[in-house]
Amino acid sequence: MHRSRSFLILSFLLAAPALADGKLPAYLIRLPASVQTVFVAETSDAAFHRFDHADGQTIEYRGREYMSIGQGGAGKQRSGDRRTPLGIYFVTEQLDTSKLHERYGVTAFPLDYPNAWDRRLERSGDGIWVHGVDPRGGVRPPRDTDGCIALPNDKLLGLEDRFLANVTPVVVASKVDWVDRGQVESLRAELERIVAQWADSLERGDWHAFLSLYDDEFRHWGMNKDEWTVFTVQTLGARAITAVTLDDMLLLGDPEEEGLYLSRFRHAVSDGKTTVKITKRLYWRRSDSGALRIIAEDSG
Repeated sequence: MHRSRSFLILSFLLAAPALADGKLPAYLIRLPASVQTVFVAETSDAAFHRFDHADGQTIEYRGREYMSIGQGGAGKQRSGDRRTPLGIYFVTEQLDTSKLHERYGVTAFPLDYPNAWDRRLERSGDGIWVHGVDPRGGVRPPRDTDGCIALPNDKLLGLEDRFLANVTPVVVASKVDWVDRGQVESLRAELERIVAQWADSLERGDWHAFLSLYDDEFRHWGMNKDEWTVFTVQTLGARAITAVTLDDMLLLGDPEEEGLYLSRFRHAVSDGKTTVKITKRLYWRRSDSGALRIIAEDSG
């Protein structure tokens, strides 16, 4: 006897664990005031969790919505595998879906897959969105997209104003690791210190200290660590840097790669005449010795 779609969906929702009071996903280490909402998509439970940061200090759980993911499940590796990627992503824009296929529903929010870590692992593909559903198709089963995350149209419209381009993170996890709020405090302090060391060594022009924060397996723009070192000293070393400032720092833990963390911040470098401002992403990986080192980086 075949189970109906509604039975399968109800089973997923009933199987979801109750959220213990005061617990948060282990990945939410530090949110700046600019980040008002973080979404955590839990692929094993078909749950799209919402966390708000309304007062710039306290992170509050606002509930969950049912979602569908890729027909191939989670853990995207290559183009066409119909899997939903796992990792840390950001909304890039909002799309007008009125002229697209009905399966995309009322609106869509593309994510920046593949990110720097995905590219580091040679994962391929693109076009991963959070979107609605065909209004004539009924409720979709838990695995029913080409790799995107699909929410019921009314639920997505209710969240529409929480998706901000180049601001809102969407953390996609196979299973959420719920922890007490205080458990991430020491990690937060450690990451804040190491990022401050990065900025301080850059400002002082201490290239030995600066480059020592990069992992031996670091890759960027097709260059290995040695090639990138030469390039960095030739470019940054040619500037008389007088000040380096950071603000709007976001710290997130990768939901699948143990010991991998993302720091994203606004970065201003001044040489006394001009100031260059960019948004920087540094991916930190904990080594066997316990030290944090930069394994990948990106901007935006």
